[in-house]
Amino acid sequence: MTKAELIAKVAEKSGLSKKDAEKATGALIDSIVESLVAEEKVQLVGFGTFEVHHREARKGRNPRTKEEITIPASAYPVFKAGKPFKDAVSK
Repeated sequence: MTKAELIAKVAEKSGLSKKDAEKATGALIDSIVESLVAEEKVQLVGFGTFEVHHREARKGRNPRTKEEITIPASAYPVFKAGKPFKDAVSK
């Protein structure tokens, strides 16, 4: 499902116009991203949890030159599905 298809589905199920559904969907996504950038956990009960995990800096190797390099530390988003969501998908 693409973002456009999601917006159309939200508009259909909620009775909103596509323009309003696009604003609502965009606001939801933007709010989740802003919270994760601020290192806040986002919990949507019955759906799941978004949070930021951190990866330490580590040593790696360039496969072409076999030269040792340092891979910098990074942060990455993680989503953990809630139980009702998992149960609905597994049926």
